[in-house]
Amino acid sequence: MQLTRFTDIGLRVLMRLAADETDVLHTSRGLASELGVPYAHVAKVVSRLAEIGVVHARRGRAGGLMITELGRTAGVGWVTRQLEGDTDVVDCDGPTPCPLRAGCTLRGALARAQRAFYESLDSLTVADLIVAGPTRVRFLSDPALPLSSRADDARAPAARDDRLRPSTAENRNPR
Repeated sequence: MQLTRFTDIGLRVLMRLAADETDVLHTSRGLASELGVPYAHVAKVVSRLAEIGVVHARRGRAGGLMITELGRTAGVGWVTRQLEGDTDVVDCDGPTPCPLRAGCTLRGALARAQRAFYESLDSLTVADLIVAGPTRVRFLSDPALPLSSRADDARAPAARDDRLRPSTAENRNPR
């Protein structure tokens, strides 16, 4: 199953907002720039995120965006359902109905797979996506993120590999 770009951007926006431990306000333009996506897309996504209550959006000079408590604790499956909508993976009854639909079991198999997909995401919260100890999500604007040039990387491949490959003890998934 492939998520729509709308949902992809929505989850990225939530992760970015949740990554801030302070109550700093963000703007849609700033998020669009940080995430490398068009402002118009972010504006539409933020509007939907505010509708479902996971983001607080305030317009005007003192306005901005903040993640709500629901946004931090919401299940990723629930958020994804809210952004994707609850449509079937395939549309057998569309404008040109599928002639095989009477005896086909594909629709049911895909519906079960879709439910399993969402259920697997239900066990994660937005906060779970960003908190992973030493491997916590970092953004290019984060001053703690080590940036190096290609020349530096070529001179020190072992150091680069150590920086990018977390130890197995740090990343054990308790689930």
